[in-house]
Amino acid sequence: MVEIFTQKEIERISMDLLKQSKSIDIFPTPVDNIVRFAELVHDNGLDLSKPDPSFLSRMSASACAALMDSLNKVRGFLDRPGKTIYVDLNQIQPRQSFVKLHETGHQVLTWQSDIIEHLDDDDTLSADTKEEFEAEANFFASVTLFQHDRFDGEMEKLELSLKAGMALAKKFGSSNHAALRRMVEKSNKKCALLVLHTHSGIILHGMDCKKKSLFQSQSFTQEFGNLNIPEVLGYNWIFTQDYISGKKFHEGGEVILETSGGMENFKYHYFNNNYNAFFFIIPFGEVQKSRTKIVLRNYT
Repeated sequence: MVEIFTQKEIERISMDLLKQSKSIDIFPTPVDNIVRFAELVHDNGLDLSKPDPSFLSRMSASACAALMDSLNKVRGFLDRPGKTIYVDLNQIQPRQSFVKLHETGHQVLTWQSDIIEHLDDDDTLSADTKEEFEAEANFFASVTLFQHDRFDGEMEKLELSLKAGMALAKKFGSSNHAALRRMVEKSNKKCALLVLHTHSGIILHGMDCKKKSLFQSQSFTQEFGNLNIPEVLGYNWIFTQDYISGKKFHEGGEVILETSGGMENFKYHYFNNNYNAFFFIIPFGEVQKSRTKIVLRNYT
């Protein structure tokens, strides 16, 4: 969690950089342009998953050892003295964009300057990281990628649906996961997002799914309290059945869930991108219509 005072300073730095790079209201967010205006270079000629000896020789001994110990886990690296960013090029493009902005955050948040090398993996890039500097860099990356209140304005033009979150992801150049989470957290409507682990189309633990994350809008929590969803969901859960059935996307789900106030009936929309399964949960009667029609041409 980033402190409110620090959030305000990070937002100021982010907005200054967006303005200087003339990136406001440019979609998708021009990440490479922002990186350049931060006086950084992204070296896309080197893949962190396959570092060559000449690259390793430029790293400190500790960073080199950490990289070699976890080649399949490192997603981004900032060489502060060399003003260069390196990323794992095996990641999907939206994830690479977030990593670039995360490393840029380490560079432009001046109070982090005592650390000359930042080596980032899935844990440090997670929204749940407990490391202070990593949480700050993640906050910078998110607010920059979604252009502050520009995301809110675009969100308000759309219906309340999973498709809307996916459309916002495409517009800003983010992952579906990041856009859906931000939509739920920013919405004044009652909605929630459940994310389940999947792995290359194979159910974890036989016929179980594992809960990766659960987000609720403030108004949802005020109305229902917290959803009580276990860490592992067996085959008796309709969410698990949706996944096992091989379904890719639908908007016609209904489910009874336990909340802090008792059992409640909800609608839900479902999407599986072969990495995670997303369940966008909405109370009956919660409607936000839009004149904008959303057509999904590519689910991934």
